[in-house]
This record gives sequence, structure tokens and C-alpha cells, in this order.
Amino acid sequence: MTNTPFRPLSSALDPDIALAQLRKATDGADDGELYIERRHSESLVFDDGRVKSASFDAAQGFGLRAVLGEVTGYAHSSEISVPALARAVETARLAVGDGGGTMAPPPHSTNTRLYTDADPIAGTEFPVKLETLRQIDAFARDLDPRVVQVSAVIAASLQEITILRPDGTHVSDSRPMTRVNVSVIVEQDGRRESGTSGGGGRVGLDGLLEPADWQAKAREALRVACVNLEAVPAPAGVMDVVLGPGWPGILLHEAIGHGLEGDFNRKGSSAFAGLMGKRIASKGVTVLDDGTIPDRRGSITIDDEGTPSGKNTLIEDGILVGLMQDRQNARLMGVAPTGNGRRESYAHAPMPRMTNTYMLGGDANPKDIVADLHDGIWAVGFGGGQVDITNGKFVFSCTEAYRVKNGKVLEPVKGATLIGDGATALNKIRALGNDMALDPGMGNCGKQGQWVPVGVGQPTVMISGLTVGGSAA
Repeated sequence: MTNTPFRPLSSALDPDIALAQLRKATDGADDGELYIERRHSESLVFDDGRVKSASFDAAQGFGLRAVLGEVTGYAHSSEISVPALARAVETARLAVGDGGGTMAPPPHSTNTRLYTDADPIAGTEFPVKLETLRQIDAFARDLDPRVVQVSAVIAASLQEITILRPDGTHVSDSRPMTRVNVSVIVEQDGRRESGTSGGGGRVGLDGLLEPADWQAKAREALRVACVNLEAVPAPAGVMDVVLGPGWPGILLHEAIGHGLEGDFNRKGSSAFAGLMGKRIASKGVTVLDDGTIPDRRGSITIDDEGTPSGKNTLIEDGILVGLMQDRQNARLMGVAPTGNGRRESYAHAPMPRMTNTYMLGGDANPKDIVADLHDGIWAVGFGGGQVDITNGKFVFSCTEAYRVKNGKVLEPVKGATLIGDGATALNKIRALGNDMALDPGMGNCGKQGQWVPVGVGQPTVMISGLTVGGSAA
């Protein structure tokens, strides 16, 4: 690990030579950039009373891109040097051929800072992290004699990027990320159940290592585990479902958000393709993608093409009004980039991706929404799921859910899955609570083999007529 500032255009590459090589690669192209990255990360895992793993990773490299029309030439290397850049030029140049493109103007600049640029790994001594993990383990075990296993994770990373464009402009960003997770397994009468809680964001570790913070996570993990001890098999059938606020917005992210990314719509493979300006959701439903929220996990000062992130309205009062765009798809669709061009690392080309995607709240009292549920499921926590982008069909598993009849919350249920499609679900939203909340900061999004951190959020939402999969007779 090094505290040396990341200035690759002076320490590793001569700026004039780097610019000349980039211009050679993009001569006759529509777009392109040199993306240079340095990243280091640390993860400590404490499991079952001992340190299970402690890892530190460091990586750096560059990605060179040349774009002409729909064709992209991309080359990358873990060696940041002029010879490696010259070799990359020959590869990226293959996409441009004889040229004929017109170079797109560069992104506008920004002075906005959405998060600290301090290194969260160096900011806290290793012994402090290790002792905190031991304290989490002891605290969780003392909470309840039924606790038989505790797992805790402290993770931190710093990603530093510099983007050089053919016009000679360059921008930089330093992106911290931290997270603390606690998982608990409880046992009663031979039955074992688990619960997990965690979160973080683009902040230092200081606040996350405060006892008040991790103790709250441990209590929440225990609460979920104990709820699941009492859970009965979930019913199956078509019924109304109430989704809780915050993290359940992952269903919105997967079932709807991906379908509103520019590339899927340009290619006509999204269930929402060709519906701009039309009603795609119930009245009152407004969905935004906002990368400008300070310190949030999905926030970015600039995207991975250098475009400042934005607060973009996707659905307004049920009407489709916008999509998430990177530079290439925006140009091909004749619209402006929205600051959603993201990539996992220097080894990946950018594509349209979500940042923090959430649904605005309504004016209903959440308790009244649950009380209005005649026969259905109240889903508070979610686990994994699968989505088909072309038709929006989804299957999501619930980690915490309750049976509700005639407005009365009954026993918790286990094994409930929600099945439906995003386009239909949007039009079956019957009520929106006044309790919109963002998730605690634990989301990752996968697309075409690339993973990026994201945020989600929503209020309490009632959706009518979802298929619930369960094992109850």
C-alpha cells in the first residue's frame, strides 16, 4: 500500500506522449479515452470465534478505447508504460479502420465532491479492526444464548482513476468504499436459522467501527434470525404483496432498472423499448437514478467516461421520461449522456449502469397499507433473484416475510419467492407509503460479467396480484 498521490500522467506516462498515442488510436473515431486506474482493498473475516481470512489486494492498469458508430475497440494492460500503451493503440485502432467519424465533444467539468478522498484502509490501524471483530463476536453471542455462530466482515477499498480525452482534457476521482457486515446463526430445538445485517458507503471506517453502529447491526442480524426460527412454510398462489421500504428496492433495481438502461433500449431488447412518453406504471409512481447523493455506495462524482453523475428522472407519475445513458448509446440515440457510463475496472469497457435507483414515496401511512392487505404477504427483507431483461420476468427470494390476513400480521413465513414481471408489477402498484428509505449500503450489480457498487431505495409499496411461490400445502 502506498500513500503516494496517484498521478499517472506524470509519474508513469509522459502526458504529451500519452496524448499523442490516444489521438493516434482515436483518429477518425467518434469517441474514446484513456482510462487509468489504481485500486487497493482490504478484507477481514472473523468467523466462529477466529480470524478466517485477512486479505489485501492491489492492482493498477489502463484501458484504451476507440469508438466508431456501434463498434468499440478496447485494449487494456496492467503495465502503465509507453510501450504497453503503444501496443494497445494498435489493437484499439482496429475498430476505427479508415475512420470517417466525428469526435464527440468532451464531458463538461464539475467541481462537485460527493465523498472524501481519504484512504479508508490507512485511516484505521489493523489491530483496531481486528479487535472490533472480536468485540462484535462476543457482543452477538452475549445477546442470546441461542446464538451458535457469528460471522463479521470489515472491508475497505480505494479506487483512484484518471481519464484522458483526445482533446487533451483529463479528470480524476478518488473513490473510497467501506462496509461492515454481521451474520448470526441461532439454534432452538434442533432448528437453525440465520440473519444478516450490514452496510456502509463511500465513507471512512471510523463511524462504522463505533460500537453504536456495529451493535445495531448485530442486534438486527439476531432479530432476523429469531424471526426465522418461528417461520412457517410460505403459502403459494397469486396474492397481494406489500414490500417494505429501503432494501426491498432491489426488486425495482433488477426487474425495472436494467430495462431502463440505454443499450437495451437502443437494441430493442428491453421490455420498455419504444415506450418513451407513454404510461408504464401506475399514477403516482416516480423513479429516479441519482448518482449525486453524498457518501452513498452507488454515488460517483464522475462516471467512468468522465461525465459528471446526475439526478435523472426515469419514470414520472407513471410516464417513462428518461433512460440511463453512457456516451456511446446516448450519441447513437440522439440524446445527452446522463453520467451512467460505468465499468468494473480498467480491464472493462464502460456501459450504461445504474447508480442509486429509487422510487419516491407517496402520502400513505405504511401501517394503513399493511392494514389494507386482505390476504397476502408482507415482504420486509430480500435475498437473491433472477431477472430476464428482455421481458422483465423476475424471481426473488424473501429473507424476512409475514403472512397477512384481513389486515392482521400473522406468523413469519419461510421460503417465499415473488414471481412476476417488471412491466406488469409497475402497473399493479396500489399504494405508496410516506416512508421512502435508501438501503444501508450493501448492493452490488452484475451485468455482462461486470460488477459495480449500487444503491437502491423505495417506500412501503403494495402490489396487487403477484405470484408467490411457497411450500405450504
